[in-house]
Amino acid sequence: MAELKYKRVLLKLSGEALAGEKGIGFDPEMAKQVARELKEVHALGVEMAIVVGGGNIWRGITGEQAGMERAQADYMGMLATIQNGLFIQNALENEGVDTRVMTAIDMRQIAEPYIRRRAERHLEKGRIVIFAGGTGSPYFSTDTTSALRAAEINADVILMAKNGVDGVYNADPKIDTEAIKFDHLTHMDVLTKGLHVMDSTASTMSMDNHIPLVVFNMNEMGNIKKVVLGENIGTTVD
Repeated sequence: MAELKYKRVLLKLSGEALAGEKGIGFDPEMAKQVARELKEVHALGVEMAIVVGGGNIWRGITGEQAGMERAQADYMGMLATIQNGLFIQNALENEGVDTRVMTAIDMRQIAEPYIRRRAERHLEKGRIVIFAGGTGSPYFSTDTTSALRAAEINADVILMAKNGVDGVYNADPKIDTEAIKFDHLTHMDVLTKGLHVMDSTASTMSMDNHIPLVVFNMNEMGNIKKVVLGENIGTTVD
């Protein structure tokens, strides 16, 4: 058994990561690729929870900009995360990995309701737990969901899997070729410098609960394994 730096992790997986190059909708091949990597990491003995976003289907901010009531738009976004949760569950179970989807919005016909102690029990039994439906309340992002659930399950770290970006920069590296990458930051650095790692609510919650973050490129296979084994990749925020 390899020596793990992080035994219990919460992976924040964006909806766009499940869409592949299309950027919207579902890419079964991308889901299969992600599931195979998660299976390899899980086999190391890592207890793994996932918070999945919904940006490949719907973003609450999009609806708000179109004139929708913010709360209504956010609820649609929560439903999008549940669809993605079921999608990644199917991909994982096709790889033989036992999973449970737990939703913050009650949908007993398709997933379990979120109960903290039950989630911890699933993790202890070696199941991957997928947290869907956000926090169950509007005005809170899936970043905040990640920080909240990580605190609730006593996760050792939040893994922020980015789509094509290998860490935190002082500017958008896709636009600014001279953008500087940070290897290490504090949560206070993120807040005071206005760096777009997580929203401010999520950053504050992570800081208050002493939960480190590792921000890395999801598109490079093997990166999750490298992180849990303690290899320094991406940007660490603590």
